[in-house]
Amino acid sequence: MTKSGLAAREGAAFLLNQVLDERQLLTAALNAPVIARLDPADRARAQRLATDTLRGLERADRLLEPHLRKAPPVPILNLLRLGTMELAHGEAAHGVVDAMVELASRSQRHVRLKGLVNAVLRKMAEDAPEAWPKMRVPRLPEWLRGPLIEAWGAEAVKAMEQAHFAGAPLDLTVKPGATQVPESAETLPTGSLRLTDPGQVSALAGYDSGDWWVQDAAAALPAKILAPVAGENILDLCAAPGGKTLQLVAEGATVTAVDLSEHRMATVRANMDRTKLNAGTVVGDAFNQTGQYDAVLLDAPCSATGTIRRHPDLPHARDGSGIAELIDLQTRMLAHAWTLVKPGGRLVYCTCSLIPDEGEVQVEEALALYPDMSADTDALTLPGIDPEWVTEEGGLRLRPDYWADRGGMDGFYIACLRKAV
Repeated sequence: MTKSGLAAREGAAFLLNQVLDERQLLTAALNAPVIARLDPADRARAQRLATDTLRGLERADRLLEPHLRKAPPVPILNLLRLGTMELAHGEAAHGVVDAMVELASRSQRHVRLKGLVNAVLRKMAEDAPEAWPKMRVPRLPEWLRGPLIEAWGAEAVKAMEQAHFAGAPLDLTVKPGATQVPESAETLPTGSLRLTDPGQVSALAGYDSGDWWVQDAAAALPAKILAPVAGENILDLCAAPGGKTLQLVAEGATVTAVDLSEHRMATVRANMDRTKLNAGTVVGDAFNQTGQYDAVLLDAPCSATGTIRRHPDLPHARDGSGIAELIDLQTRMLAHAWTLVKPGGRLVYCTCSLIPDEGEVQVEEALALYPDMSADTDALTLPGIDPEWVTEEGGLRLRPDYWADRGGMDGFYIACLRKAV
């Protein structure tokens, strides 16, 4: 067992503890010093091990349950989960078992349980490789599964869970006029590029030259539906990490990107620097924005339940509390954004959520509330868009189980709302 391999596993165990014990999202946990000080390869491996464990958490727990008379402390349980996942995927038993025992022995509070870790994982080395692939696809926690079944039906949710378990390939949006793109990329029906085994992103052809940026194919659609025209004045609210901003600028629009977080806006600026695309940036509250714009893009804060295939920590770090407050915030943000749209202009409202109250219901209620608002379904007629994805009130519903044979897509809701002249 190399020092490097142990460091990555220790990092993965830390990430699992943050998600499953502290209820912290991985994006925040990855900024912790214990992760930041890992070398890049170990940091990437730690993240991969943690996300793979979270995707297969139900399977790991079912395999472990018969061998645990009572649940051990969460840090020990997470070592068992991590070890079980690795063993199930064919990692050498001696390396996995030795690593997890070593990590258990480093804990002053739980060192007495290193014998348990050793005994249980030796049993997992026998059972997990054969049993794991025969188990059902892991299910979403009930706080989310129940509402999604009510919205989309049991079979659709099972298909979404399959997409979540499979994980997500890497999608790229290509800058107009780009000369360098990865040769192995597949062109998707909507125009995005997809890589199933990308390796290190910064080493891909076209990264240094800024010819593309990482953006899920579904996340690339709101800006395409907005259909910016060169010279238009466009406001991008809640802009970070900046993919939509780059799309709008690349088509020649004059863009003001707004985000509440300085840290997140730094990511937007870094992406602009790399791609040599420029927008005005404002770190501030969306509610403080004034003026009149030809178009506004509002990617409203939401439950992010459409991104679980990329972020398997989300259903475990959250419990559904706070969604009502998010829905209220979306309603108020949509109302304010509407005041910033010129007569004859348009607002694209979107959320990366699978919950209708954050998408379809928001737009249905807005259309009833504002006499000068109409849903522009013609804007949804784009290459690769299945007409069946268009909803009753005139928006577009995307789900993780769509394009299942191609690797799925993030769950999104998008509507293009036109203001009367």
